[in-house]
Amino acid sequence: MADRGASALSLPDDWPAHPDPILALNRMGSFDWDLDTGLMAMDAQAHEIFDLRPDEYDDDPDTLGKRVPPLEARRLDTYVSRALKEGSENYGAYFRVRRRDGTLRWAHTQGYIRRDENGHPRRIIGIVRDATQELSDTAARRDQAARDDARRQQTNVVELTTAALAHARTVQDVIDVLKDTRGLSHLGATSLVMGRVEAHRIRLIAEGPAGSFVPGTLVTGIDEQYPMSEVVRTLRPRFIESPEDFAESYPLLWPHITDLHITSAAYLPLIVQTRPIGAMGLLYSDRRGFTPEERNILIALGSSIAQSLQRAMFYEQEKDLAEGLQQAMLPRTIPSVRGADVAVRYRSAEIGGSLGRDIGGDWYDLIPLPGGRVGAVIGDVQGHDTHAAAVMGQLRIVLRAYAAEGHTPATVMARASVFLHELDTDRFATCLYAEADLGTGVVQVVRAGHIDPLVRAVDGSCRRVPVDGGLPLGLSAEFGSLEYPVSTLELDPGHTLLLCTDGLVEQPGTDLDDGIQILTGLVATGPDDVRDLADRLIEVAGERGGEDDVALLLLRRRGLDAPRTGGRLQQHVAPGDPEALTQARHMIRAAVRSWGAADRADEIELVADELVTNALMHTEGAAVLTLRVLTGGDRRLRVEVEDTSSALPRRREAGESGVSGRGLLLVDLLADVWGVEARGGGKAVWCEFVVPVRR
Repeated sequence: MADRGASALSLPDDWPAHPDPILALNRMGSFDWDLDTGLMAMDAQAHEIFDLRPDEYDDDPDTLGKRVPPLEARRLDTYVSRALKEGSENYGAYFRVRRRDGTLRWAHTQGYIRRDENGHPRRIIGIVRDATQELSDTAARRDQAARDDARRQQTNVVELTTAALAHARTVQDVIDVLKDTRGLSHLGATSLVMGRVEAHRIRLIAEGPAGSFVPGTLVTGIDEQYPMSEVVRTLRPRFIESPEDFAESYPLLWPHITDLHITSAAYLPLIVQTRPIGAMGLLYSDRRGFTPEERNILIALGSSIAQSLQRAMFYEQEKDLAEGLQQAMLPRTIPSVRGADVAVRYRSAEIGGSLGRDIGGDWYDLIPLPGGRVGAVIGDVQGHDTHAAAVMGQLRIVLRAYAAEGHTPATVMARASVFLHELDTDRFATCLYAEADLGTGVVQVVRAGHIDPLVRAVDGSCRRVPVDGGLPLGLSAEFGSLEYPVSTLELDPGHTLLLCTDGLVEQPGTDLDDGIQILTGLVATGPDDVRDLADRLIEVAGERGGEDDVALLLLRRRGLDAPRTGGRLQQHVAPGDPEALTQARHMIRAAVRSWGAADRADEIELVADELVTNALMHTEGAAVLTLRVLTGGDRRLRVEVEDTSSALPRRREAGESGVSGRGLLLVDLLADVWGVEARGGGKAVWCEFVVPVRR
């Protein structure tokens, strides 16, 4: 007869008198179950596992019923029956044994089935052993693994929360991170509260979920009987283990939060450098108590939150200071200008991770000038700090002063450059100054290292206006180059002049020309109203981001039906300054065309040039050339040249070969009327030209 499976477990011939020593050493008992007779013999070790004396067991398996509870016996029978029916060679099962003293212990059996040549089961031999310690160790390992997994999850939440807090810049950013569903909610918290210490009180700055606010807790005293007050007062965390603990310890608060079904809570002081800056509470509705590991993790989380909150508070304080300083340095109000619509905007840079750096040296200004003129300034001092803002404020003031004194645009820029150089600062500045006569539309522009202006026409088309320029302010004086050429352009009614700093055009990965081209397209497709257009451009700058400030000034000349003043332009011409005389000619030519006197442009330019030349040749000091439009009756264009000499000009005949003496004759011939007026310590020679009214 084949004995299938006999090699799995072999018993000695004199078993059970002399059991297998290896099994005995491992405290394993053995059994031999004859399936034909139903008898099951066991050795002494097996008797011990079942807590049976030899005289208490008669080889009948049913006798084990007093040691194996019925449910366990049925489960064992199921395992054995299944193995026999399915043709298995072995089976194994854990079961419980009730010992003599009534205690239950775990045991394990492993049986090997022997079959005849036809496959019918005839015998089961096997082992049985005490498994109580084994299962206890397994359960302990399983519990430890579960605790380790929970600790890893909580630690992971803390790490993720700490990483997210590293990017929080404002107090609201900190609150948003904590209320994020991927944040503290993974710790199982039902509700979150956070307070900030302000003047010996705690101001609630965050609470959730919606509807959980407790009336009267917006501002609480540190000495009051609230958990956040306690942790701030004692600088120690407070772990509330049960609803009873909560109700007994904080009777003022508990009645208001019973609807949240809170079962435990953890309140943590937010401490920085031994000083409490706030407190945070996590409230739970599905747990009681906290393990030491959980407490340590929450305390570590509180420390991380405290550091982030302190950093955010510093950032907001410095941001408020920076914004206050920036606003103090920029004009408080922009004056209304008759004949023009004006819009100005400023956007500070947002430089990540740099507290107090959201301030720079960009500025704008609008300066009302006599005779219906206005000066528009845009500039940028190097740097993003309070020093740049301070330099900007001083530079803005002196530019305004020089322009208000009546200096020409070139002189205004040159003097500003000298001023910045003499400040003995390491900063330079770019600047563009445009002086516009709103009656005539003539605009004189000087540029110091700044980007060119843009002009938008009535039909929406926009173009860049190339302007000759000089060195940035501060550098020109340092390198001895104070020349700032003046360019003249005409601003027709309805046209808009746009001045901006490079923060509006510079983009990562593109050069300046590409940025200006993009800006030109935005202006062309933008709203007609200058205020709406300014808002749109700043909105685009904000969406794009960037690490540079943006200053913007838009000036739109109103249409012909708007009230207009008589045109007036003025140019100082210094002795030995041929550039100033050239600039004066350009001004005359542009003004005459703008005022509708193009057919007399050559005559007016020739007469004005002659009067200025005479003043420079026959007097000491500078000449001041003034052009203006006189209305009332005939429309006339008046040219005045003022000097500091009281000596009146004389008309004299020039010889056949003379090169002088024809000046006043020329004036008398070309002008409709002319004369001389005393002006204090000097005089003004004037002449007028009748020009048709432009329709």
